[in-house]
Order: sequence, then structure tokens, then C-alpha cells
Amino acid sequence: MSNDVLIFLRSWVSEPLRVGAIAPSGGALADLITREITPATGPVIELGPGTGAFTKRLLKRGVRAEDLTLVEYGSEFATLLQLRYPGVRVLRQDAARLSGSRHFKDVKPAGAVVSGLPLVGMSMRKIMSILGGAFTHMRPDGAFYQFTYSMRCPVPPAILDRLGLEAKLVDRIILNVPPAAVYRITRRAANQEVA
Repeated sequence: MSNDVLIFLRSWVSEPLRVGAIAPSGGALADLITREITPATGPVIELGPGTGAFTKRLLKRGVRAEDLTLVEYGSEFATLLQLRYPGVRVLRQDAARLSGSRHFKDVKPAGAVVSGLPLVGMSMRKIMSILGGAFTHMRPDGAFYQFTYSMRCPVPPAILDRLGLEAKLVDRIILNVPPAAVYRITRRAANQEVA
């Protein structure tokens, strides 16, 4: 068993509602969730990076370390990420408190947010805080990428409507255990009506 799996298991046992998986995400899922991100995307915020499976792929895709901000609540994960990715900014904070975060005051708006957070198990209020905060720190054309093990988007339609967002399936990956899907969430066009 790898060291990353042991860290995930230990974290999941101590806080199962905060850690959404018992093992790190696989390479196929990391490829899928980062597929549309390039160096031209600009700054990227990653929420709930865990041991850094998505972080590693973002860096391989050419995102500069100084353009990557990791928001991780778990102290064990945050320490590991700081050691593993020294040029990347790691913030130890709750992703639901992004909107008021002073850490983004003098930073260029992000072109993308990549989320490894377990939204399915969260309250509507917390999901709304996470998405609202993320979009506060994103350019108007930015995209929020979220994976799920569920068969539908983990962000309820009522939240999407309230925040003026839309979600589109990027793709599903059956090579992940368990199989997963990735959604791209963006702001609705100004002239698009809410259904």
C-alpha cells in the first residue's frame, strides 16, 4: 500500500465527512479533470487537493507552479503538499470561506478552479458558499471543474440557478475506481434565460 493511500485512509477514518474518498484519485480521472486546462488558462485554484494527484497533472500540463493555489483544510494533506510542491502556494483553509479570503486580494483572477471536494455529501448552503467563493476569484470566462462518483451533477439545479451558473458533462471515466464523471460549471451567458 502506498504512502498516499495510507494518508487518505487515516484522514478518512478520522474525518469521513470531510475526506470524500478512501484513496487518492487515479491517473485517468486526473487526466480528465485537467484535460481542458493549459498554460494559457492562467492562474488555477485547486480545492481539496488531498495528496496532489490533480496538482501533479496540472503541473505536467504546463500550469506554472506560481500560478497554482491549493486550498486544503486537512493539516496532514497541507503539510504533504508544501513538501511535495515547493513552488506552489498552499492555503490551509476551508473552501467554503473563499469569498472573504484575504489570500486572493492581490492575485490575478483564476482561469479555472479544479475541485476534488466531496460535494455530494455537503449541505446546500456549503455547496453554495464553495461555488460562490470560487467564482468570486475567477475571471468572467473561467470554469469550475468538479468530479463526482454520482450519475448526475453534484451541484443541485437550484444552486446553479441561484448563482447564474450552468453545468455540462465533460466526460465519464470508467477506468477510475469507482467510475467517475467530470462537470464543467460556468457562468450563464447574460442573455440566457433561467429555465
